[in-house]
Amino acid sequence: MTNNELAFLALANEYCAALESAREAERTDFVQAMLRMLPRIYIAAADLRRDDTAITDAYVASALDEDYYEAIRMRVAALLGEDDTYLEVFEDDMKYSDTPIGASISEGLADIFQVLYNIVQTAREATPELIAELMPEIHDDFANYWSQTLCNVLRALNKVYYTTLQ
Repeated sequence: MTNNELAFLALANEYCAALESAREAERTDFVQAMLRMLPRIYIAAADLRRDDTAITDAYVASALDEDYYEAIRMRVAALLGEDDTYLEVFEDDMKYSDTPIGASISEGLADIFQVLYNIVQTAREATPELIAELMPEIHDDFANYWSQTLCNVLRALNKVYYTTLQ
């Protein structure tokens, strides 16, 4: 396993811990932590190894149940209050709509939590060889699905921090 892969797993674990303890967090501290952590996660995930030629049966198992996801989402929503909702401009449906499309910071953070929680849980029980086999899949999943969510939430958190918390 490379240093970047280890760093990515450490960041994933740190992110999960931050969301799991959101209930005890101060709002400003939580937003600052997310603004520091999300760019680092983006860089680490984007730098994961890609292997377009590998054929593997390795996959990230789903470990997060719906109730836990919802509990995480609700904790963050309660912490952010009225600042949880923002207008989303990168939604595919936006180009066909005359009305703004709302999104939720808490849902975006919970979606990222779900991905990273599953990765962390899979890594805890996997051999280093299996983890190495998973990294291209994790990179592809990041590139195709949750990288945009991370960017959108980061933009919304930036707005919250610099318009309401400073």
